[in-house]
Amino acid sequence: MRVQSLTRAQSLAAACIRNSSRQAARAPSRYTLLTAAIPRARYNNGLITGLRLNNDKTYGQRRWQSGAAAAVLEKATADPSTLAQDIIIDNLDPLEAARLSKVRNIGIAAHIDSGKTTATERVLFYTGRINSIHEVRGKDAVGAKMDSMDLEREKGITIQSAATFCDWVKKENGQEEKYHINLIDTPGHIDFTIEVERALRVLDGAVMILCAVSGVQSQTITVDRQMRRYNVPRISFVNKMDRMGANPWKAVDQINQKLRIPAAAIQVPIGREDSFQGIVDLIRMKAIYNEGSKGEIIVEKEVPADLVDFAKEKRHKLIETLADVDDEIADMFLDEQEPTQEQIKAAIRRATIALKFTPVVMGSALADKSVQPMLDAVCDYLPNPSEVENLALDKTRKEAPVKLVSYNSLPFVGLAFKLEESNFGQLTYIRVYQGSLRKGMNVFNARSDKKIKIPKIVRMHSNEMEEVQEIGAGEICAVFGVDCASGDTFTDGSLGYTMTSMFVPEPVISLSIKPKNNKDTSNFSKAMNRFQREDPTFRVHVDPESQETVISGMGELHLDIYVERMRREYRVDCETGQPQVAYRETITQRVNFDHTLKKQTGGSGDFARVVGWMEPSESLTENMFEQQISGGTISEKFLFACEKGFMASCKNGPLLGHKVLGASMVINDGATHAVDSSEMSFKNATQQAFRKAFMAGHPQVLEPLMKTTVTAPNEFQGNVVGLLNKRNAVINDTEIGPEDFTVYADCSLNSMFGFSSQLRASTQGKGEFSMEFSHYSPAPPQLQKELVAKYEKEQKDRNA
Repeated sequence: MRVQSLTRAQSLAAACIRNSSRQAARAPSRYTLLTAAIPRARYNNGLITGLRLNNDKTYGQRRWQSGAAAAVLEKATADPSTLAQDIIIDNLDPLEAARLSKVRNIGIAAHIDSGKTTATERVLFYTGRINSIHEVRGKDAVGAKMDSMDLEREKGITIQSAATFCDWVKKENGQEEKYHINLIDTPGHIDFTIEVERALRVLDGAVMILCAVSGVQSQTITVDRQMRRYNVPRISFVNKMDRMGANPWKAVDQINQKLRIPAAAIQVPIGREDSFQGIVDLIRMKAIYNEGSKGEIIVEKEVPADLVDFAKEKRHKLIETLADVDDEIADMFLDEQEPTQEQIKAAIRRATIALKFTPVVMGSALADKSVQPMLDAVCDYLPNPSEVENLALDKTRKEAPVKLVSYNSLPFVGLAFKLEESNFGQLTYIRVYQGSLRKGMNVFNARSDKKIKIPKIVRMHSNEMEEVQEIGAGEICAVFGVDCASGDTFTDGSLGYTMTSMFVPEPVISLSIKPKNNKDTSNFSKAMNRFQREDPTFRVHVDPESQETVISGMGELHLDIYVERMRREYRVDCETGQPQVAYRETITQRVNFDHTLKKQTGGSGDFARVVGWMEPSESLTENMFEQQISGGTISEKFLFACEKGFMASCKNGPLLGHKVLGASMVINDGATHAVDSSEMSFKNATQQAFRKAFMAGHPQVLEPLMKTTVTAPNEFQGNVVGLLNKRNAVINDTEIGPEDFTVYADCSLNSMFGFSSQLRASTQGKGEFSMEFSHYSPAPPQLQKELVAKYEKEQKDRNA
C-alpha cells in the first residue's frame, strides 16, 4: 500500500511539472499537493530524478533539476500570501537545508558609544578571524579592525558600515557545530543613519547593544524603529556590565516599556561593576566564566549558592514572559508544568523570529567577558535565510508581490545595497536572495535592463577581501566592475523582479562649497559624484541663481566628514559657506483667486483664466491639487498643465525660495480661447495665481525642529540646561543616572549651529549630543522677518 501511494505521488509530481503555466493555473491545488506528497528527505533518492520543467513562456529557456523547487516557485509567483515559510523550508534540498541552517546574516546596531565596534572586535578574535584585539581609541594607534578609515580611527567613531564573515564553532549536546556568520558593524551616530538603514534592509537578524548604565537611549529608539521597518528579529546584548552604575534590569524594563517589545533576560550576571565575573545561563542553569588573558577560555561551573534563588526567580520570569507570546509555553504554564530546556529554546526562537520577543544577554566586550554566549544566542535564536520572508515585485504583472525563495536551483535574484569606491574600482555589496551568483555569470540590472558580466566575486573582511567563485542563496558578497546605483536589483534575466527600495530620510542641512584652487575642479567633481553614489542622504545641486554648488546632508558632522574626506582622498581643499537650514513655507488662511493671463504680440498670443481658491491642507507633509471643473470650461490637458504649474510653484516658494508644504489648491472654473490658449499659458497662469494667493494668505516660514539628546556627567547639569535655554529649546524629559544625566529636548536646527563646541567647553569635553529631525514648526516672527528681508535683498542685488 505504501509503495502504491508513493508511485501515485511520483506520477502526480511528473504530471504537474510537465504542465504548462496555463494548465497549472487551472489546478493550483496540485502544487500544494506536490509539496506535501513527497517528503523532503526523498528528493535525492531517485523519486523525482530526471524530471524537468520546460515552460518557455513563464521562465524562458531555463530548466531546473528539482521539480519541487519549480513547484514552490510557481506558488511563490502566483499567490505568495498562501505560501507559508514552512513549506519553503520543508521543500529544501537536504544539502541546501543543512547549509542554510548554519548561516546567519546579522548586524550590530546601537546608540553611540554602546560598544558595537568593540563587541565586533571580540567576535572576530574569538572566531579566529583576527589574531589580536585592538581598541577603538587604543594607545597602540592600530584601531579596531572594522574601523578601516583613518578618519574613523582618529575620531573613534564608525562612519561607514563594514562587512565581515566568520565561522563560530558552537558546542551542542557534546557535539561541535560550525555556523557561518555574515556580520555588519553599523555606525551609531544619527548623521550616518543611512548606513544602518541599508544594512538592516538586507539582514535576517540583528544584535541590539545597550549600555548597562544608560539603558535605552535616543538612538536605540531610532534603531528599534528601523528594525521594525524591515521586520528584523533581534537579540539584545546589555554591554558594559563592568562599569560603575551598571544595572541590566533597568535596561530590560526599558526595552519592555520604551521599545514596547516583550523582553526577558536569559542570563543573570555574576557580580556587577568591578566585581563582574561572568553570567548564569538561566535555561541550562550553569555558571559561565571567561578565563585566559583575553577571555578566550570558557569555563562552566555550578551556579554560585548565593545566586541560586535569584536565578530561579528570573528563570520563572522568563517562562512567564514566554507564556504571553508563545502558545505552547502558555499551555504548559497554565497546567503548571515545567518546560524542558529544548522547549524553552524552541519557544524563544519561535517568538524571536515572529518579532514578538527579544531575549536579553549580558556581558562586557571591553573586559572580554560573556561575548561567546552572545554568539551562541545568535546561532540559537536568530533566523537562517530560509526562515525569513522576502518579497519582490514582478514588473511583468503590474508589480504584483512575489515571494523570494532561498533555493540555489532557482533563477538568481540579488540586491545591491551598498557601494564603495576602492583601489580596483567600484565595489558593490550584494545580498543574494534566490539562486546563486557565479564568477563570469551574466546578470541584468532590473532598473536599466543592462546586461552585466560579473568579473570577480569577493567576501569582505572590513577593508580586506577574499576571492570566491560562487555565492549561494542567503549569502552576502561584494563584486567588482559592476556599474549600478545603491538599491538596484539584479536577476539572471529570466524573471522580471525588482526589490522594494529602502527608506531614505530627507537631508536637513546644506553648505555652499567650492574648491580653493581652480585646478582641483575635476577632482572635486569626481569626489561629488562618488559620494552621491555611495550615500543616498548626501545630495549635491547647483543653485540656479547664485551658481554655487550646494551640498546637503543629515547634520554638521555628516558634511564635515565629507569635506575632510575630499581633502584626504582627493587632495582637494574646499571653502565652505555658512550652513543653510532647509526651511519650508506654508499658507495659513484661505484665499480665493480669479486670475487671467492675457498677452497679444501679433499672431497667436497667450490666454488662460483660472478661478478657485488656496487654503492650508490638513497636514504639513504634502501639497494637494484638486480640480472641481463642471461643464468642461477647461479641458483635461489644460488642467494637467495647471497641476504641473502648481507643483513647480511648490518647489520654490514666493517667500524665501524654499519648498512649500501644507498648501492645497482647488480650481473650479476658468476660461479658454480657441486660438491663444495652450498648455504653457495655463501652466504660467496657475503659477501667477499661486504667487498672488500665497502672498495674500498670511504665509509663514517653517523651520526644522530636531529631537536633541544631551548626555553629560551630573555635575554639569546646570550648564547644559542653561545652554539649551539660551537656544529656546523645549525640554521634554530629564533622566538622572548614578553618574550621567540625559536631557531630551526639541530645538530648532538654526539655533544649534556651534552647539558642539560650546557643549564641550561647558562640560570639560565630557558631554555628547545627538540630533534627529523631528518635524517642521512655525519660525519665530523675528526670524521670519530677518529671513524674508535677507531673501528680498539678495533678489534685488541679483537683478540690479
